Amino acid sequence: QVQLVESGGGLVQPGGSLRLSCAASHNVFTIYTMAWYRQTPGNQRELVATITINGSTNYAEAVKGRFTISRVNAKNTMYLQMNSLKPEDTAVYYCRLGGTRIWGQGTQVTVSS
Repeated sequence: QVQLVESGGGLVQPGGSLRLSCAASHNVFTIYTMAWYRQTPGNQRELVATITINGSTNYAEAVKGRFTISRVNAKNTMYLQMNSLKPEDTAVYYCRLGGTRIWGQGTQVTVSS
């Protein structure tokens, strides 16, 4: 079974940047749309960004113009570049394999001064 492992979270000041990574155990990026979600305590996971097998991207309104999703197929790795971070971006970020039940374990992003 495919496994996903996120990394790159941490504490950053407002206006700062972070890059999250999602490493897949198998070459799945040419088969599945991949996605980043985020979740805050007491709330459902919300979709942040997606990237299709042909590289088309889509973003939630709240992150458009600030976040960029990308992937490197040869490395089986997907990224989320997050710029101009705001306190409301604080959440646990998860990557997901298409519409499956396969998720990573999550990585905490905290935006605070």
